[in-house]
Amino acid sequence: MERVAGRVLVVDDEENITFLLESAMQHFGFDVRVATTGFEALKQVERFVPDVVLLDVMLPDLDGFEIVRRLRRDGQKVPVLFLTARDAVDDKVRGLTLGGDDYVTKPFSLEEVVARVQVILRRQGVGSGASKLVLADLEMDDDAHIVRRGEHVIPLSPTEYKLLRYLLVNAGRVLTRAQILDHVWQYDFGGQATVVETYISYLRKKIDTLGPPLIQTVRGVGYSARLS
Repeated sequence: MERVAGRVLVVDDEENITFLLESAMQHFGFDVRVATTGFEALKQVERFVPDVVLLDVMLPDLDGFEIVRRLRRDGQKVPVLFLTARDAVDDKVRGLTLGGDDYVTKPFSLEEVVARVQVILRRQGVGSGASKLVLADLEMDDDAHIVRRGEHVIPLSPTEYKLLRYLLVNAGRVLTRAQILDHVWQYDFGGQATVVETYISYLRKKIDTLGPPLIQTVRGVGYSARLS
């Protein structure tokens, strides 16, 4: 799966915050990993090689300032956006002086965080001009709002498009019916709970008839976009 928007590492020890940030970033096409401690964050930077780090200052082991200090000492230039409840001017100056790229205080809006990440990545030249999600021979072009499989252009309704995009952004992951309902319909679909199965069936008729099946059912759990 091609993740064209960029790779984001979210570092925070509050589960509700990491869940919200991960969901928001994935919605905008980012490949996301989560770390809940400073040492885990340092390991993830080496393994995942993120394009930007969303970094809480207050962590159970190393604080965010120490993490940035170690990253810069080791030659890691990955951009860092601090997310913290500490809004004193001295803290902001310290974070930026150590090598942070931006600073957002809690509580924050997800839209603001996404916008700031996009600004940082544009400055870095990450994801510029790219708007495609690709799985095998299936391609979704967000700019043109076109879906192709091989040489075939596949017409999709707005809901089918949104559902397919959610599957592709999370390619390889198993999404539960509840997750799909929440993301695609926000539970406001005015119909029966079988709406997910119905729209999965619509997508399969349009996509999986053109090649090897890409939308897989995981019994008792949900659905996943991947080659079988």
